[in-house]
Amino acid sequence: MVNIVVVNRAGEESQVAADEGLSLMEVIRDNGFDELLALCGGCCSCATCHVFVDPSFNDKLSPRSEDEEDLLDSSDHKTEQSRLSCQIEVTPELEGLKVTIAPED
Repeated sequence: MVNIVVVNRAGEESQVAADEGLSLMEVIRDNGFDELLALCGGCCSCATCHVFVDPSFNDKLSPRSEDEEDLLDSSDHKTEQSRLSCQIEVTPELEGLKVTIAPED
């Protein structure tokens, strides 16, 4: 199990245990964070699983794909730390990762 900290839109932090191999979106959704809509179910065809990733983990994540970049461009809240949580696979290197659910567009 990998421990991940999720910050909801109200600023409340929760620590969740994540199974390796799942997407970060699945972990957040399955732990009751209803703010993360994940309407496409993880197919990288919407941006409703948008999160901000703690910058200290930038080097532990693969770069954004072109599709992910295009979808994030549609958000009014895109930052350098923006990622689609469906595109991040939980690995042991992500132990202690902190993500914040982005505001809804």
